[in-house]
Amino acid sequence: MKRRAITAALLAALGWWAVLSTPASAHPHVFVSARAEIVFGPDGAVTALKHIWSFDEAYSAYITQGLDKNGDGKLTPDELVDLAKVNMESLPEVGFFTTAKANGKAQEFGEPTEASLAFENKILTLTYTLPLKTPIKSVRSVGLEIGDPTYFVAFDIIDAPDAVITRDAPKGCVVRVARPPKLDAATQLKLAQEDITATPDMSGFQVTTRALVACP
Repeated sequence: MKRRAITAALLAALGWWAVLSTPASAHPHVFVSARAEIVFGPDGAVTALKHIWSFDEAYSAYITQGLDKNGDGKLTPDELVDLAKVNMESLPEVGFFTTAKANGKAQEFGEPTEASLAFENKILTLTYTLPLKTPIKSVRSVGLEIGDPTYFVAFDIIDAPDAVITRDAPKGCVVRVARPPKLDAATQLKLAQEDITATPDMSGFQVTTRALVACP
């Protein structure tokens, strides 16, 4: 995909359509604090991933403008339904910012389900389940990579015991999380000087978080 197409897809995926009319700003443009669950079925197969993404306060305020339909100063899930739908329709264009491998083999995703948005303490949080097209049976290892390699969106997997967890996993399965190193000051300055419509070359940097689920 060409750089322009990648940028357009990212803008659409996170509802950032109006930002192009605002002054240029630094990369990244959106910050996400994320958690993830690896969901197992009753037969011990991995069936889905559950994402919980909390957007930064500035983006949360921007993207929810005008959505308080009854003017009560609160945003309910019902008022956020349309925005959630936009996300679910657009995120496939960027692969849900997620890749998965099982026993070394790349996996495909099905249609996302259980999508919802919540707005609390000035933070907008998107929660959805991303099923695998084919459940992974006889799991030995499942590798996940979460984030935006173009660094338009900065994903930060929270530093907590429940950052990446398993649900209903067979006994003995463990999760190891590898977060990317912080970018040095010179690189951050260079990114800050990039135009908003540019896609910086991040090929030499690790900006995504990787998690490995290993089962006996």
